[in-house]
Amino acid sequence: MSDDSFVTHRGLLFTVAYEMLGSAADAEDVVQETWLRWSGLRDGARAEVRDPRTYLVRIVTRQALNRLRTVARRREDYIGPWLPEPLLTSPDVADDVELAENVSMAMLTVLETLLPAERAVFVLREVFDVPYEEIADAVGKSEPAVRQIAHRARRHVAARRPRTQVSRAEQRAVVDRFLAALSTGDVQGLMDVLAPDVVLVSDGGGLAGAARKPITGAERLVRFLTSRGARDVVGAPAWLNGAPGFLLLGDDDVVVAAVGLAVEHGQIQRMYAVANPGKLEGVATEAALTRAPRARGSGQRAAVKGLPGGEMSANVD
Repeated sequence: MSDDSFVTHRGLLFTVAYEMLGSAADAEDVVQETWLRWSGLRDGARAEVRDPRTYLVRIVTRQALNRLRTVARRREDYIGPWLPEPLLTSPDVADDVELAENVSMAMLTVLETLLPAERAVFVLREVFDVPYEEIADAVGKSEPAVRQIAHRARRHVAARRPRTQVSRAEQRAVVDRFLAALSTGDVQGLMDVLAPDVVLVSDGGGLAGAARKPITGAERLVRFLTSRGARDVVGAPAWLNGAPGFLLLGDDDVVVAAVGLAVEHGQIQRMYAVANPGKLEGVATEAALTRAPRARGSGQRAAVKGLPGGEMSANVD
């Protein structure tokens, strides 16, 4: 069994870790730790692994669980709301509707309310359809216990997950309307595209300008969006976490924030704005999110170019 097995499943392993952690940086660390453990196996031991996918998912799950418990303590001291790290994704991610829904900013925010074991079980079972027996092995619990955890997590998420499904075309249209109104200072246009009870949650982590508490209501949000500081940035459409969103660009087209949206009935219901500079590395290159092994030679990287036109240029390596 060669190192090709890890390369084949790397996109899957990153997706599992990212959904469990909500952090691209932490997910990359976990994938690297998984690689070290895989590459540390003797050739003979590696050859005895009959199902590399199951073996590697088990390792990445255990490493992610360890990381979850560590970051939970770190987030207790976080300044302001904590939001998941946004990822620049290709439009192709939206073709897998279930994956796109589960990596959305809205869903990742819901997953943050689960306990570590609940989150691991939910992600493995509901997103990746891993058998209960394999999940039990990965999280170190009995199969009956895992089934109970899955039931509890499923009920918890169902009570909090976004209720309405909208097409990507509809969401893109809403993004375009919002950015057109924002760029011209069209107050009525902004009021029309925002739901009356819209909520903006912004994450600056104490390192960037952001509201320390959610801003609720269209009128309050429009006043915030048309304030002097807000006019100094330019909005550019982008695919974020499997759905249309946008980036805010400052001087020299530097990304100062990434904004994900929850849309319903043609209006924005919630906005998730991440301005913490430490969380914006994931919008510099296109992330390879997948629920399946990567086809040989299919790795993609996309530079943030052409954003004012709303398109990303992809370079196939």
